[in-house]
This record gives sequence, C-alpha cells and structure tokens, in this order.
Amino acid sequence: ALPTTVTNSAAVHTKTTMKTAIIATLVGSAAAFAPSPVARVESSLSYAKELDSMAGVSNEVGGKVWDPCGLSDYVPADWARRAELSNGRSAMLATVGWFFPKIFGTFDSTDVTTTDPIDAILQADPQWWVQFIVICGVFESWKYNQEMSGKSFLGGAAPAVDYLKLWPEDAAKQEELKLKELKNARLAMIGIAGLVSNHLLPGSCPVPPGF
Repeated sequence: ALPTTVTNSAAVHTKTTMKTAIIATLVGSAAAFAPSPVARVESSLSYAKELDSMAGVSNEVGGKVWDPCGLSDYVPADWARRAELSNGRSAMLATVGWFFPKIFGTFDSTDVTTTDPIDAILQADPQWWVQFIVICGVFESWKYNQEMSGKSFLGGAAPAVDYLKLWPEDAAKQEELKLKELKNARLAMIGIAGLVSNHLLPGSCPVPPGF
C-alpha cells in the first residue's frame, strides 16, 4: 500500500487537473458563442468627390469646394444640390415678397392689411394656407412627373420649365447659367435670413429703414 501522504497528493493533483479541464471546456464553449470581430464601418458615405464636377465653385469660395462642416460626407451631393436650389428659389420669391408690399402696397383684402411680412403671415386666413399647401403639393408632383420623363430642374437635361427660352444650347453657356442661378439662390437665402433676423432683432443686420 502507498503511504497516505502520497495518496492524498495524487488525489489533490487529480482534482486540480479535472477543474482545469472543466474551466478550459467552459471557456471554449463560451468563446464559440461570443461575437466574432467585425471590421469597423465608417459612418461617412464619402460623397465629397462628386462636388468636383458640380457647379458652384467660384471666386467667392476661393475657387475650391467649400464645405466646412463636412456635410458632403453624410449627404448625397445630388440630393443636397436639389435642396439648395429649392430653398434658394423659394428664398428669391420670399425676398421679392418681402419688398413688394412696402413698395407697391397690398392687394384689396379684408384680412391682410399690413405691409409687415411677419404680421401678414399671422393675419392671413387659414384657408389661404390650405390652398398654398395644396398648390405646392401639386407643383411638386408635376415636377416629379417631369423628371420621370427625362426633363430636369437642375440643368444637364432639357429644362422642365423654360417659358422664356433662356436655356442655351451651348454647353459652356449652360454651365454659366447654372452658376448664375446658384449664386443668386445663395444670395437670396442669406438676404431673407438677414431680413427676418433684423425684423426680430432690430439693428442686427444692415437693412434699409422701413424694411
């Protein structure tokens, strides 16, 4: 018979070996269910390169793409240009609407009697706003159908609206006209923002008296 000390030592060694084997088995099993390493996916969509071939770069921005916030990395360039032109065209109309009543007066009306554009918004009857929203919806639907037929509101294809026949045949002049519209659109957005800011905070912008 083996001494008691040797027997106890062998038993302890056996138990330790079994525990180690069990822990290793559990760790291996857990690792099988652990998520495998995934390559990091950048959130940026990297649309910036598309801006190089788009109109809009001129002397005002030093002859290079101006995107200080890096929005072109997250927003499709074509969508951003559509939004810019839509807002710019709306701003041009808004700027004309801001000055028109102060220079030419208002139309005959029983509800809107002020030449103040902000007050006029509040005085207008709700039915006019409903009509305005419906007209905008109809126009946007018509724009969509025109684009589906191959026409364009951005240039690069036959214009959807050109009643005055201003769209030139020459490609260089087309690019020049697109740049002119874009510049006026950007100026109008800055202008209407300044007019509204000066209305809410008098003296905040260099606006002529009475406007």
